[in-house]
Amino acid sequence: MSSGQDVSNEMPQEAGSKQRKSLQQSVTEAMQRYFSDLDGQATHDLYDIVMAEVEPPLLRAVMAYTRQNQSRAAETLGLNRGTLRKKLKQYDLL
Repeated sequence: MSSGQDVSNEMPQEAGSKQRKSLQQSVTEAMQRYFSDLDGQATHDLYDIVMAEVEPPLLRAVMAYTRQNQSRAAETLGLNRGTLRKKLKQYDLL
């Protein structure tokens, strides 16, 4: 990857997919569906809801990518190793 490239489009393409979607596009579409499904009803604590849905698969993917190496995973995520361990415990991933 050359410097200056948009890393959001560097994710591997899914089998059968005709074009790559950026993570930002995927989140935008998911949030639009979420709000549409609410059909005008109020929602609360949306940040916590989203983080509880997004963090566990993110942590699982990074841990698999780094072959369970917590130091490398923390560096990859830009987190302190202690913070990573706390999050792994929080989601019963440790």
